[in-house]
Amino acid sequence: MSHKSAAMDQLRANFTGTMREMYDQMLAGTPMAPGIVTERIEQDGIQGWWVKPEQQTDSRALVFIHGGGYTLGSARAYRGFASQLATRAGIATFVPDYPLTPEHPFPAAPEALARLPGWLATQGMTQLALAGDSAGGALALGLLQNPQVAADVASVVVFSPYLDLAFTGESFNNPATHDPIFHPEILTQLAGIYLNGTPATNGLASPLYDVPERLPPLAIQVGTDELLLDDATRYAAAAAVRGGEVRLDIYEGMHHVFQSEIELEAARHALDAAAEFITRHWR
Repeated sequence: MSHKSAAMDQLRANFTGTMREMYDQMLAGTPMAPGIVTERIEQDGIQGWWVKPEQQTDSRALVFIHGGGYTLGSARAYRGFASQLATRAGIATFVPDYPLTPEHPFPAAPEALARLPGWLATQGMTQLALAGDSAGGALALGLLQNPQVAADVASVVVFSPYLDLAFTGESFNNPATHDPIFHPEILTQLAGIYLNGTPATNGLASPLYDVPERLPPLAIQVGTDELLLDDATRYAAAAAVRGGEVRLDIYEGMHHVFQSEIELEAARHALDAAAEFITRHWR
């Protein structure tokens, strides 16, 4: 059993709050990197947190979109995780809040996030990179379906992206896949709540079905022990066919969004690789 799976089981057994509170407590366990300053933002309809290392470039920003199956997660809880990438890349990182289900089903989340690039431009950010985990990875890739955003973004890094709400991947449907984090019915239930009647193959909800012809440099990280392994590999293959730069890193024996567990050597390696990819592609 992974550390993350064991921690989730222990939390479930002892926690008396809501699922959202439990998830936030678990994600908030990723420690804040040294020398990070955080700032809460609520401005022009944008909400979230800046996570800023001591050394940064004022005109560049990384947007880190949190996961949680469109139902859980918050920018506040993800500050530690985002800080681990921000400090490695030496870049100011904005973690946005966005509307969650069941109160706000599709397309509320992507529509809210579509306002981010314009707002960041008003803050003097002339270069952007995107990152996201799980559902946040899908939302990051969904943003690229706007050709102007795709042209302006310097690079994208996604961790264990949740890209096919029709669940057609072999890894999802193979009984031999032993995912320590998810059971298939959890993911199908979350998808149903999010879609709220929208077809599962809608390209904005399931970016696997609408891979843009032109993409910025893209890095995808995923573990072998994931139901969503084939979401990552199929998107990477489709993006590579379109001729862009694609880096796919598959971590043996790793589970969903292992990067948040920095006590793992694999997580530190993955975050280092993600930061190097982002740094290398600034224009």
